[in-house]
Amino acid sequence: MKTSRKTAVTAAAGAVALGLFAPATAQAVPSIEGYSDAVASEAVSTLSSERGLSEVAAANLLETQQASVDTLSDIRSAVAGDIVGEYLDANGEAVVNVATEAAAATVEAAGATANVVDHTAAQLDAARAELEATSVPHTAVGLDPQSNQIVLTIADEAADAQAAKLEAKADKLGDAVRVEEVAGGMESMIYNGEAITGGGSRCSAGFNVNSGGQDYILTAGHCTEGVAEWNVGPSLDASFPGNDYGLIRNDTGSAPGAVTLWDGTTQTISSTANATVGQDICKSGSTTYLTCGTVQATNVTVNYPEGAVTGLVQTSATVNSGDSGGCLFSGSTGLGITSGMGGGSSYFQPVNAAISAYGVSLN
Repeated sequence: MKTSRKTAVTAAAGAVALGLFAPATAQAVPSIEGYSDAVASEAVSTLSSERGLSEVAAANLLETQQASVDTLSDIRSAVAGDIVGEYLDANGEAVVNVATEAAAATVEAAGATANVVDHTAAQLDAARAELEATSVPHTAVGLDPQSNQIVLTIADEAADAQAAKLEAKADKLGDAVRVEEVAGGMESMIYNGEAITGGGSRCSAGFNVNSGGQDYILTAGHCTEGVAEWNVGPSLDASFPGNDYGLIRNDTGSAPGAVTLWDGTTQTISSTANATVGQDICKSGSTTYLTCGTVQATNVTVNYPEGAVTGLVQTSATVNSGDSGGCLFSGSTGLGITSGMGGGSSYFQPVNAAISAYGVSLN
């Protein structure tokens, strides 16, 4: 099934501890464990605006989501091979798609809602593999656990002949696949301006990390791939395409384990985790500053003109040109690094993959 064409796709990115401060004023909102006042204010404001919730109800929803994410972590080890998908519902409660009634019983006993779904993980993985067999620039492939479908997104800038072949494949896969069309194209770019700069280009600092007493910055791979020397230190590695993470040696002597919130305050980042569909999140960026939204999909493959990047997190948080490389987070938990934007959604590289690849620890 096709949906109507949406917002144009442009490049994207984000910012963390080394950003510039822009004027903003955080409003008093109910306290949320792990959230700084400014992040709680923005997250609650976004939820109130998008869902018509009171501030108290929005704060309660965020706390429920945190508890549900912990529940999902326990469930994964209990039913491992039988999980088809997972997400948080509108009330912030954990929902798990499973392949068997036995797995459903285990999930329910753990305190989550279980759905025995039509399409198994093997069937969805096979459909994904069929669609990803040929990389077509300006397309994306991801799982929608709420509908138990693979979603094929095709942007206008995808070549007509290649796009038609992908759509033909999708049609043959039946209701295991849903096709969505969006305007524009899918790009990963670096723009001139403030934040971390080098070689006439700019990106934003991501997570401050360390190893063996040396400080480093995690940022987008498409940033470090294009620039050898930044105003904060040299690029040491780039993984792009395939992934979208890179490493910069931080020679500034300043490497706080916190995200700048653009109002003179910061949000401490004390842990990392993988994002969950339905989870409400925020991102910090040097262009759009602090914005919040919801995780729409995980394990998404985005086909940029430079090549495919796999395993991305798709969200509704606003990003724009000049935000590249920054931080996606939920309260004090780091989730991802800004990669790109398209069709009204933003895409993030999971931070755990970068931390594991480089053997570094959060500051």
